[in-house]
Amino acid sequence: MITALFDLVGYLINLIVYALIIAAIVQTLIAFGVLDTRNRLVWQVADFLYRVTEPLLRPIRNLLPNFGNVDLSPLVLILLLNFVAKPLLSTLYMGIVTGRWSVI
Repeated sequence: MITALFDLVGYLINLIVYALIIAAIVQTLIAFGVLDTRNRLVWQVADFLYRVTEPLLRPIRNLLPNFGNVDLSPLVLILLLNFVAKPLLSTLYMGIVTGRWSVI
């Protein structure tokens, strides 16, 4: 049961990373005029991705300095998820399952 819970959280982290990458690509294509937001499907996809990723990106945007039109918050969040959240999750799992809290 505990393994399924940790697997679910791991899959959720992966889904967030994929959503961040897709949202960054869609926003870049919209900014360069490749995708037109007057198309209903494009608008719905972009709006969904914005609503999913914006609550996670807003606190990071508030902490980062202004780089002009370059938005580095998705990159920062992906790095945080991959280098902080996943190792922390695996350490927590190993500590609960085996009782050993050291990372090897």
